[in-house]
Amino acid sequence: MAKKVERVQTGLRIEKKVLKVLKGLAEYLEIPMGDLVEGLALHAFEGKAPPFSNVQLDKIQQLKKVYDLTLTSTDSHKLIEAGDAK
Repeated sequence: MAKKVERVQTGLRIEKKVLKVLKGLAEYLEIPMGDLVEGLALHAFEGKAPPFSNVQLDKIQQLKKVYDLTLTSTDSHKLIEAGDAK
């Protein structure tokens, strides 16, 4: 059964290539980007197994190659803005 929610517009900042892969995946799955991000967050909040099937994971790998995304989960929380002197 579908649940009613209240959604808000946000000014989320995200790494450019990550965004391109997410947009490509949302288009492939034929769902809005917001729904994709919500699903990822809800899976993560519960420590659920990967939210994607093997076919979808293969598509993600293809998109990562297309957009030259080499970042991995070990890079998270260690990224700095281009041009920062850190």
